[in-house]
Amino acid sequence: MQNKSMLTRRRFAAGFALGSVALALPMPAFAFTAADAQQLIDKVVADANASIASGKDVNGLIADFGRIFTRYADVPVIARSVLGPAAKTASPAQLAAFTKAYHSYVSAKYGRRFNEFKGGSITVIDTQPVKSYFEVATKVSLPGSTTFDVRWHVSNKSGKNLFFNIIIEGINMLTSERTEIGALLDKNKGNIDALIANLGSA
Repeated sequence: MQNKSMLTRRRFAAGFALGSVALALPMPAFAFTAADAQQLIDKVVADANASIASGKDVNGLIADFGRIFTRYADVPVIARSVLGPAAKTASPAQLAAFTKAYHSYVSAKYGRRFNEFKGGSITVIDTQPVKSYFEVATKVSLPGSTTFDVRWHVSNKSGKNLFFNIIIEGINMLTSERTEIGALLDKNKGNIDALIANLGSA
């Protein structure tokens, strides 16, 4: 009887230990799927279409794009990417200031593109996996049967489903912005603070 009692206690202890180890191990993250990526861009498109149909002037569209960019884009990742190698030498304060200045700069730049979409609409077409992210294809339809392609790259590497790149008619936002910001940084002789001030006045 004593042996049976000891065996039961040992089994309980072993089971408890295994359970404790299981609790200590990190839980597997929920898989990031094509449906998740498309759901995010569905929201972006809904907000964009509402803005386009609102009849707002350019300033209103710029403000709307700024809000869309804040809500659905991985702004810190985009900012570090376009800053390029300089991001590695920038201080945390400089990175934060650059991210804020770049957000305002890119919101104004792409918000003006919204003005070109007036009278049109954006439709989600397809979602495909690309390496560790998803590409969501959308079509912009403008009056007069003019259409063009806009693709969104969506990832959850930052812990949230966010887009980190836009490709408009084959023009890659990250690539073109990295080139433009790099040229501005060169113009400011590599001075990140001067670049930030320059973006703020753009």
